[in-house]
Amino acid sequence: MSSLLLKNGTVIDYASKTQEDLDVLIQNDKVVELAKQVDVVADKVVDCKGLYIMPGMIDMHCHLREPGGEHKETIETGSKSAVKGGFTTICPMPNTNPTPDNAEVLKRIMDEARRVNLCNVLPFSSVTKGEKGEELVDFASQLESGAIAFSDDGMPVENAAMIREAMLKANELGSFVSEHCEEKSVSKGAINAGSVAEQLGVEGVLPEAEEIMAARDIVIAETNHLHTHICHISTETSVAMIRSAKQRGVQVTCETCPHYYSFTQEEVLTSGVNAKMNPPLREEKDRQAIIHGIQDGTIDAIITDHAPHAKEEKAKGLQAAPNGIIGFETALPATITNLVAPGHISYLDMVRVMSYNPAKLLKIDRGEIKEGAIADLTIFNPDETYTYEEASIASKSKNTPWIGKKLQGKVQYTIVSGDVKYDANDTEIA
Repeated sequence: MSSLLLKNGTVIDYASKTQEDLDVLIQNDKVVELAKQVDVVADKVVDCKGLYIMPGMIDMHCHLREPGGEHKETIETGSKSAVKGGFTTICPMPNTNPTPDNAEVLKRIMDEARRVNLCNVLPFSSVTKGEKGEELVDFASQLESGAIAFSDDGMPVENAAMIREAMLKANELGSFVSEHCEEKSVSKGAINAGSVAEQLGVEGVLPEAEEIMAARDIVIAETNHLHTHICHISTETSVAMIRSAKQRGVQVTCETCPHYYSFTQEEVLTSGVNAKMNPPLREEKDRQAIIHGIQDGTIDAIITDHAPHAKEEKAKGLQAAPNGIIGFETALPATITNLVAPGHISYLDMVRVMSYNPAKLLKIDRGEIKEGAIADLTIFNPDETYTYEEASIASKSKNTPWIGKKLQGKVQYTIVSGDVKYDANDTEIA
């Protein structure tokens, strides 16, 4: 039996509302003791003085690109980036080639994740075959094959009857559909419609593109008493609609990304294509609404939407470059820098949206630090400040607006099932 003792750290656990200095004893893959002082002889002791220990962060929405896009990212390089960023569980979206719309592709992804053996990789199944929006996958078979939930992320299911049927099937099986909300008829464009798009002479994406589709899915969920999950919301109206729906008792949950509470469309003027994503960066009123939505619980989870692209792809210019930025390694410091440090939320709130709620939504036995729990832990220095540099990035791709920015908060250790998978003191990620 292997043992690991974490000494002198501050444990932050939302479920128990704990924020206090505690020692944590781990044996094999579980937490076995939490106490002010644990005096045992352990195989390994880590001094966590000045560090915070939180339940391992869970990213419900990312892109690993494998199979089919290995020049951008692989399951291995993505997992290395994830553990460096403090993530113990990640959920890759199904927009790969081939699509994980069958057991064979799901197995291929999960087998490679097990070989890499860094973090928990729980893949989403597509909603429709090939993400074409024409024929639904076999929901029961996909869940049995290991899919965590369903999404056609990047390719919204435009047919309302089809998404209704998909939501019914997923809910019946105790799962859910995670919807990329984009009404294609008004979404054509490079960045947010507004002053920056006009200044740069590029076509703008209307905010209604997100809002129309979100409204449709809320209506379907409310009328049929179903749970729907809305991906990466970015606008003031989306927040208001979801807040109102929740107040009426609608089973709607949602997520957002660090870039939507950290930046506005103005960032495109300095970061160019590395600030281009879908949905796009919005206006200051939208950024403030996202912050308020996290504060009051309207927004359930923070996800990265980690979307790697090769440099030559992003070099095509604002109009033609693909959407997306990487996000594993900046999610925690961006949240500390732009939400916790300014006083918008507490560290307990951060754990709520980055660990606890995602675990509950995914129905996995994670997201808490307690005796008997699986030892998935993120250990970070809340006070360390530094400039984020391209040379430090573990991801295969480097497309991010964070390069050159000053950040606060740095991951020191990532522990998955009791094993240290990332140690900031080591030059190599295990």
